[in-house]
Amino acid sequence: MTKPDLTLYLAAPRGFCAGVDRAIKIVEMALEKWGAPVYVRHEIVHNQFVVDGLREKGAVFVEELDDCPDDRPVIFSAHGVPKAVPAEAAKREMVYVDATCPLVSKVHIEAERHHGNGLQMVMIGHEGHPETLGTMGQLPDGEVLLVETVEDVAKITPRDPDKLAFITQTTLSVDDTADIVAALHVRFPSIVGPHKEDICYATTNRQAAVKAVAGKIDALFVIGAPNSSNSKRLVEVGQTAGCAYAQLVRRAADIDWRAIEGIKSVGVTAGASAPEVLVNEVIDAFRNHFNVTLEVVETAVENVEFKVPRVLREPA
Repeated sequence: MTKPDLTLYLAAPRGFCAGVDRAIKIVEMALEKWGAPVYVRHEIVHNQFVVDGLREKGAVFVEELDDCPDDRPVIFSAHGVPKAVPAEAAKREMVYVDATCPLVSKVHIEAERHHGNGLQMVMIGHEGHPETLGTMGQLPDGEVLLVETVEDVAKITPRDPDKLAFITQTTLSVDDTADIVAALHVRFPSIVGPHKEDICYATTNRQAAVKAVAGKIDALFVIGAPNSSNSKRLVEVGQTAGCAYAQLVRRAADIDWRAIEGIKSVGVTAGASAPEVLVNEVIDAFRNHFNVTLEVVETAVENVEFKVPRVLREPA
């Protein structure tokens, strides 16, 4: 039977960002240096395929430091951790490596600087997300007020409305965050913002690429994990940009082929913690169902690279 024609628009940039690539390398290098098992507090990045691959090599993933023995190395995930976590690891004389993305660490430093200047923080982020917990945990309780929506801005009660600064989670929707920032400026005219945008380059670039393909396609597939903030934002960006059918899939097996019968064009992208092997798997799956014409829509070129910690670059 003749396969129907389909144009597949592949968004670029997509997939791994520099922070994710660095975090995965840290686990691999730790296993090479110290051998298995190496413990990792929380998923090193939010992607089950990646986590399972590292688990097969000897990584043990736990949620709390209490689940780690004192005599094995532990790695903190790319999302960052509250200050209390490395403090406890040091108290227990554990060997630990911090795989926090440098762009998340930048936000941590920013929060501490504002706190040192006597400002209370407003954080734009998702409640319960590891990055939000880690960032809020850099300062004493009560020093960070969390807002998730424009409506939340009206609900917060700062200690002094004239002594505020704001920071954001790095993986938010660029457009939604702009609306919240505007609301903060309206309610608190003297609020201090970051010198440079907290939403990271990779999140911004991937959302821009989705916007570029959204007008060309009948359906959008974002490869990523359900607990990946930046991946879920890509789905929302696609929907807002006019793509009525936008779905998050872990991998090719999750695609509902009946739902896209009769379509002529589809867009594919991947969240910042999804490896390219899963993108290729999805493309191959589309080729099994359609006569595919592949077009790459590139809106930016990324060449960012972060160094791994010195302890892992030294000889064992």
